[in-house]
Amino acid sequence: MKSQKLPEMDISWFKELEQEFDKPYMQDLRNFLISEKHQKKVIYPEANKTFNALKLTSLESTKVVIIGQDPYHGVGQAHGLAFSVERGNSIPPSLINIYKEIKSDLKKDPPIRGDLSDWAAQGVLLLNSVLTVENGNPASHAGKGWEIFTDKIIDVLNARNAMVFLLWGSYAQKKCSFIDDKKHTVLKAPHPSPLSAHRGFFGCKHFSKTNKFLKDNERGEIKWC
Repeated sequence: MKSQKLPEMDISWFKELEQEFDKPYMQDLRNFLISEKHQKKVIYPEANKTFNALKLTSLESTKVVIIGQDPYHGVGQAHGLAFSVERGNSIPPSLINIYKEIKSDLKKDPPIRGDLSDWAAQGVLLLNSVLTVENGNPASHAGKGWEIFTDKIIDVLNARNAMVFLLWGSYAQKKCSFIDDKKHTVLKAPHPSPLSAHRGFFGCKHFSKTNKFLKDNERGEIKWC
């Protein structure tokens, strides 16, 4: 990697992704982000949290993958984990529905906050397809290069030992369409958004199904709540 500040991620990920940071698309993305900041635009999450998913969940520990689209675009929400918000924020609607399904599926009370760092620490990679966003402007950084980078992450995971991919909504399902479902357990459902959760996310039982796979493969179940 050329003379750039090293990205804040676990070394296991950096070893796999180091060459990506020297590729033309990443330089274009870097220039775009610099330009946005020069225009005084506020970008989320904070720069030191952009790669939080890869910092809190090492490659070796990853056993479940949840794909999101792009970070929350409100003040103080995004911190680099898909569906998760910084402590002190109200729980977003999609995460409320995720928690409802956990309660229905596992018959346990879900967490009382929206910070999913505990999941990340257990091996749940909470990966957004796009890792930055402009304040108040959803999908503003789509098509700038992040998708290429996160496709590479998924490609790396696809080559690893069997794990669980939770693909909620058509966006995540399309992005992970090349996953080897003969090796990995790929569970699909509609997005947990209030607009679509009633179409099959509720009742999908993805959390108990994930833990059954992990238990059967002696990989340690996730404490979802």
